[in-house]
Amino acid sequence: MLLRDPLEAHIRLAARYGDAVRMPIGPGHSAFLFSRPEHAEHVFAVNQDNYVKATTYRPLRALIGNGLLTSEGEDWRRHRRLIQPVFSRRDVIRFGPAMGNATQHMLKGWDELPSGTVLNVRRQTSALALDIVGGALFGADLAGDTEAMAKAVDAGQRVAVLAALLPLPWGPRSSRALKVLAKRVQGTKEGVEGMVGRLIAERRAHGGRDGDGDLLDVLLTPDLSDAEIGAEVATFMLAGHETTSNTLAWSLALLSAFPSARERLEQEVDSVLGGRVPEAGDASRLPWTAAVISEALRLYPPAWTIGRSPLADDTVAGVTVPAGSRATISTYLIHRHREFWPDPAGFDPGRFLPGSGERPHYAYIPFGGGRRACVGQSFAELETVLVLASIAQRYRLELTVRGIPAPIANVTLRPGHDLPMRLLRRE
Repeated sequence: MLLRDPLEAHIRLAARYGDAVRMPIGPGHSAFLFSRPEHAEHVFAVNQDNYVKATTYRPLRALIGNGLLTSEGEDWRRHRRLIQPVFSRRDVIRFGPAMGNATQHMLKGWDELPSGTVLNVRRQTSALALDIVGGALFGADLAGDTEAMAKAVDAGQRVAVLAALLPLPWGPRSSRALKVLAKRVQGTKEGVEGMVGRLIAERRAHGGRDGDGDLLDVLLTPDLSDAEIGAEVATFMLAGHETTSNTLAWSLALLSAFPSARERLEQEVDSVLGGRVPEAGDASRLPWTAAVISEALRLYPPAWTIGRSPLADDTVAGVTVPAGSRATISTYLIHRHREFWPDPAGFDPGRFLPGSGERPHYAYIPFGGGRRACVGQSFAELETVLVLASIAQRYRLELTVRGIPAPIANVTLRPGHDLPMRLLRRE
């Protein structure tokens, strides 16, 4: 069942055996499933020096290279020091115009459609998130690559999940074979490598950008090899746009299912913005909009599990975790733990309003934790609030069927294969 429906398997294991579960995965090998905030805090922060990326990251490393998502040790520290300043909470506001321009471009396309048109919202948010990543971080128009990128992400997720569960002898041959398989699944000879290579070549040909350098300018340093630059560009193109796309899609689906939350969001947006296009400085004045995003991330965290392997034997929740085994922190289960979240399956953005109450810090970890927490957290938080506010100003999106779509758990947690929603103009 772990292969067929890993999310349901985790839910059943935790329900039957508790918050710390040992799962035999072969002769002499075990994996552990941990589902409490203190488990996450121990692995991600308290004893983080003892933990490295689990072997399940090997397929991702083969597909996108040795970037921030997959690297370890000094390579990771060197890249993180280089990239971190681009995403500081103070400085990400400079990306606001690129986020706003891409969103308005999407909405102008919607303006040409008859009210009542059914859209595949997951594809719409995917194209928008890629457009934002391209414009804000790489100074590139990636609109023409939307379909190819969607196929690449779909194929990469399926191949990575399958390969993570197979006992492959990892090395250069396995990595090459995995890339070939992914290209065949997505039906293209170019793959992500081709798109990344074109983007880098164009920037080198035209020189750096005027004004503040973007992420690509930061990466194009003599300190990084071409392979390292390509890995980071691929990481942000794929991981950066995929997680934000899913968050926006889940948020829109939840707002359709809970009209009172949507009406409150519309009232906040109308009151604060007065009809003008939202800017980066408005994000702090839209607390309900931000709370909706946070609650969507709680219920459907894109990184629904995070895997680590201990370098030396460790003890977590009284359970011995041997060196080289796999410790899986279930973000999904922690976010729905009854001890920390009343009505854990319910949609209640009020949990995230200022003054809503205290909870353990690691009870909410959509961006991970410790020194390896997601570097793009501030960027993603600003982006999702501005996009959701912009959509709510002009449109309502209604689910075409009753109920929230069932999540599909691959590398990320998606709202079904498609997300059909009816586009309605606000009066």
